Amino acid sequence: MSSFIFIVPSYFGVDMGNSEGTYQIGPLLIAYEKVKSVMDEETYKWHHDTHYAGYVNKRNEVESELSKVDRSKANANYSAFRAMKLEETWNGNGMLLHEMYWDTMGGDGKYDAEMEIIKRLDEDFGSFQAWKDDMTATAKSGRGWAVLCIDRFSDNKLRNFLFDAHNQGGIVGSVPILVVDVFEHAYYHKFGPDRGAYLAAFMDNIDWKKVDEKFNRHKT
Repeated sequence: MSSFIFIVPSYFGVDMGNSEGTYQIGPLLIAYEKVKSVMDEETYKWHHDTHYAGYVNKRNEVESELSKVDRSKANANYSAFRAMKLEETWNGNGMLLHEMYWDTMGGDGKYDAEMEIIKRLDEDFGSFQAWKDDMTATAKSGRGWAVLCIDRFSDNKLRNFLFDAHNQGGIVGSVPILVVDVFEHAYYHKFGPDRGAYLAAFMDNIDWKKVDEKFNRHKT
């Protein structure tokens, strides 16, 4: 199992007073009307209030337990410490991936060819359409997430990575730019098993201005 290391801060760092610990459950900063083509209103609420909030709460719980666990009994076959270290990345990435998923939604899918992110997609994938086809194929193949990243520690190129789990996939040191959730809870209530229809709706809901801003902030 490979762990994906994020080097960007939490986007929803607002204290809502409903999580005990270092990490707080941030509010949904995007109105339902902006994403209703991608999800129904119940999913909009469940996704944030149950799934995302659960990862924040459990990340805090794991962090608290790690401060007390007996490290002298650490063992690769099984130990409480090993279990906690695995859940540390599961819940931490679960929190961050959800924040980044919502962060670039709410647009109309349109972009300006002069945007730096579009120029780099053309350069690294051959064309915007080639990137879109690859991202869609990645999202159809994954069991958890598809993530467009800057592969900073390798060659600084943009790549689409497949995550079968929050903490399984990606390249160490990569910076996420665009995230799509393909766990079934993200789309089944609206689209049923038609993941392709969900992905098409997601692509048409990307706010490319936000993606471009994020790319310019993290590129080298």
